[in-house]
Amino acid sequence: MDKTNLHYGNIIHIAGRIRKGEISSTELVEYLLARIESLDDKLNAFQLLCNESAIEQARSADQALRAGKDLGVLHGIPYAAKDLFDVKGLPTKAGTKLLESNIASKDAAVIYKLSQAGMILLGKTNTVQFAFSGLGINHDHGTPHNPWSQDHHLPGGSSSGSGVSVAAGMVPMALGADTGGSVRVPASLCGTVGLKTTVGRVSRAGVYPLSWTLDSVGFLTRSVEDAALVYQCVQGADINDEITLGRTPHDVLKELKNGVRGMRLAFAESMFQEDLHPEVEKAVREGGSVFEELGAQVSSIEFTEAQEALQLNPGGVIVAAEGYTLNKRLLEEHFDELDPVVAHRMIKGKDVQASTYLENSVATKRLRSEAGNTLKDVDALIVPTTPVPAQPVSEVDTDLDNYLKRNTLYLRNTRIGNVLNMCGLSIPCGFTKGGFPIGLLIYGKPFQEDVVLRAGYAFQQITNWHRRTPDLSWTVDE
Repeated sequence: MDKTNLHYGNIIHIAGRIRKGEISSTELVEYLLARIESLDDKLNAFQLLCNESAIEQARSADQALRAGKDLGVLHGIPYAAKDLFDVKGLPTKAGTKLLESNIASKDAAVIYKLSQAGMILLGKTNTVQFAFSGLGINHDHGTPHNPWSQDHHLPGGSSSGSGVSVAAGMVPMALGADTGGSVRVPASLCGTVGLKTTVGRVSRAGVYPLSWTLDSVGFLTRSVEDAALVYQCVQGADINDEITLGRTPHDVLKELKNGVRGMRLAFAESMFQEDLHPEVEKAVREGGSVFEELGAQVSSIEFTEAQEALQLNPGGVIVAAEGYTLNKRLLEEHFDELDPVVAHRMIKGKDVQASTYLENSVATKRLRSEAGNTLKDVDALIVPTTPVPAQPVSEVDTDLDNYLKRNTLYLRNTRIGNVLNMCGLSIPCGFTKGGFPIGLLIYGKPFQEDVVLRAGYAFQQITNWHRRTPDLSWTVDE
């Protein structure tokens, strides 16, 4: 058995091996659980593992296939979930020890749908406390270790453990949630694919909330096709998340492989391109050339709505106000027990005036309409996912002021898309000389996940950045 192709294989590849009888789902789950056990002391990607239930589900998946009951390509495929997603009988800790007794009474909507498709949950991954940061730092449960360096570098957040688990070959897919970049930033820094969906596409029922306005469900995978397969499975209306009602699901697989010839792509030249690391700028521009080689029309536009989105939401007014409201009890009663880099930022939501919050909300709706008009002749935008690659944790986590400065920089390009409710796909487009991944972000208009997935899939057919894997020899004790 070729173990490298097993733990770094994509879902389609693994599913094919299962159906050919080269490996069973049970063998696969046991192998990946053993891999997690061997790596996670150093990587700290997981909050908890579901060993017994995962093996039991894998055996059931194998029995079903032998009986001729095939639920589809996701049948028998393992995955992980960010510790914001409710799983019946397990705690949803949301990155804090204060919620260790927060046991879920039922599965989140997404977890349920994946279970119905035959996927097998191996465990829950670490996250930033309350999912309130783009750096991935957690002083309560520990900060996951970016697998691309022995020295502790930022994994990106808040879906930090999910990004690390996929990049290190622990699982082929991990669930994340994105309010300001929490799927795309770890995807960029860890060298994976990261899909942020439009709010209203995927139910958030059973997902620990940060902002009912901006929260979206997303996926971290090793290939764009894998992200498309999972998205296809979980999208759709849910009565328990009213914002999804009235939105008809769309088939993103039908035209996924149709290429980008004639597609209108544009570099957004506004805020997105400022203060870039030179290697990031070079790699993303070269990514545009790849799209041109594939037949896309690549231009540049001044997307002024990006600057306005940042000015409209200074200090994250919406997230701070809603985050404080949702976590008021913990903030008021246990402030000194919370992670200080989160608590000191979130408590500011207490001081946001109702008039400021409402004015901001109204202005956000107006700006989204204006952005749609600006992009009427563009199919998707191309921007750097993060302005800089992963930095050492020791250089970032020095004091609150430095933390806030770095956090603002890492989230700048991604949170614009949340304010404008755009969908976004981060894909690897290069590596720095130091060996750290660089992410290219394809921004699509609201509810056009099919467009960004199609563009990302075409890019990955003639590039190999997503196939690179980290050297994890340093995780093995001598």
